[in-house]
Amino acid sequence: MDPSSPSSPSVRLFLALWPDDAVRDQLRAWRDAWTWPRGATPVHTAKLHVTLHFLGNVPSDRLPALLDGFAVPFTPFELRLGVPALWHNGIAVLAPHDPPQGLLDLHASLSQVLPGLGLQPEARAYRPHVTMARRAGGAAVPQDGPAIAWRVDRYALVESRPGDGGAYTVLRDYLP
Repeated sequence: MDPSSPSSPSVRLFLALWPDDAVRDQLRAWRDAWTWPRGATPVHTAKLHVTLHFLGNVPSDRLPALLDGFAVPFTPFELRLGVPALWHNGIAVLAPHDPPQGLLDLHASLSQVLPGLGLQPEARAYRPHVTMARRAGGAAVPQDGPAIAWRVDRYALVESRPGDGGAYTVLRDYLP
C-alpha cells in the first residue's frame, strides 16, 4: 500500500529538543519582545522547541519500531540561546550563540540511525534555532535580551497534527 495514499494512516513526526517550563517561559519572553507585523504568526508558547530532524509523514504501523530506533546515547550539554534573527523567508528565529558540540553530536548520531529506519536526513546544513514566528517579514528584531542557558538532558519524538489545530504531542522522551 502506498504510504502517501489517503487510505494509509500516517503520523507526521519530528525529533526535537523539548524545553521544560522554565526554558519555555524564557522563550516566550523572547518571542513577546519582538514587534510583529500584521499577518505574522507567532508560534504558540507550547510549541516552542529546537528541531533536531523533521521526519515528515510516516506510516502509523512503523511507529513502534521507530520509538525504540530513535534512542541514541548522548551526553547532556548546555545550549545558550540569545541571537534573534529574521531569515530571508520571513521566519523569525532565536538561535544559539555557538551551537555546542553536544548538540551537533546528537544531531549527527540521529542522522546516522535514520537510514537504517528507512528515513532520510535532510540534505541541507543543520541550523539549530527556535522558530519564534512565521510570515514575519518586516518584524522588528529585538536588539538584545537575556541569554537562555538550557541544560539539555533529553530529546523527544513529537507528533504534529496539522488537522487537529496544529497540536503537538510528545510521543517519547529520550534520556542519556
